[in-house]
Amino acid sequence: MMFKKKFIIGTLVCSGMLAACDQVTQKVTEETGALITQTSDDVKKVIDDLGLQYVEEGAQSVITYDEVNAAQQAWCDALVKIGKIKEEGGDYKAFASEVLSEAYNYDSGKVFFKPTLAFGDQTFRNDKNAALAYFVGGDPDFPNDKGFALTPWVKARYDNAGQKNEGIQIYGSIAITMGNVWVTGKDGKEVMVDKTWVFKKGKDGKLRIIVHKSALPFSPSN
Repeated sequence: MMFKKKFIIGTLVCSGMLAACDQVTQKVTEETGALITQTSDDVKKVIDDLGLQYVEEGAQSVITYDEVNAAQQAWCDALVKIGKIKEEGGDYKAFASEVLSEAYNYDSGKVFFKPTLAFGDQTFRNDKNAALAYFVGGDPDFPNDKGFALTPWVKARYDNAGQKNEGIQIYGSIAITMGNVWVTGKDGKEVMVDKTWVFKKGKDGKLRIIVHKSALPFSPSN
C-alpha cells in the first residue's frame, strides 16, 4: 500500500512538472513566433519598397541597394587610400589588413577571391594572407605579387551593369553585383576591369565580400 501511494504521488508530481514545462514551452513558442512575425513584417516592407522578387523564404534581414552601392564605393576608396598611405610613408600593410577585415569575410568565414592579375596555382586567394599579398606584395609565398594597390591609383570608381540598380541582385542577406571598376594611375591613364562581387550582411549589420571575381575585358584579335 505504501509503495502504491508513493507511485501515485510520484506520478502526480511528474504530471505537474510536465504540465509546467508545456506551459513554458508554449509561452516561449508564442513569444518567438511573435518576434519572427514582427521581424518578417519589417523585412517584407523593405522587400516591397525595393521591389525585390527573389528573397529567400524566412529571411530575417534584407540588404538595400544603398548599402550595396556604399560598400562598392568604400572598396574603391580603400584601394586608393592604401597606395596613398604607402606614398606618404605610412603603415600601408596594417591598413590593408584592416580593409580585408572590414570589407571581406575572411575573419568570419569563407571568401572566394579571384583577383585580376593572378595566374597558375595562385589564381584564387581563399585566405586573408594570400589576399593581402595581392594588394601589397612583399610575401615570399607569392613572389609574383607586386602589390596591386601600390601602383598607386589616384582614383577608383565603379559602375554596375544595366540601368540604375539592374546590376544588383538581392536575396535577403546576400547581394550580387556585376559591372566594372575603373582605376586611374598618376599618369592619368584609366584601366577598366570586369568585376563581380557577392556581399553578405553580418550580424553586426555590415556588408562583407564573400566572392570577388575580377578580370581584364576580353579583346578579340584581328
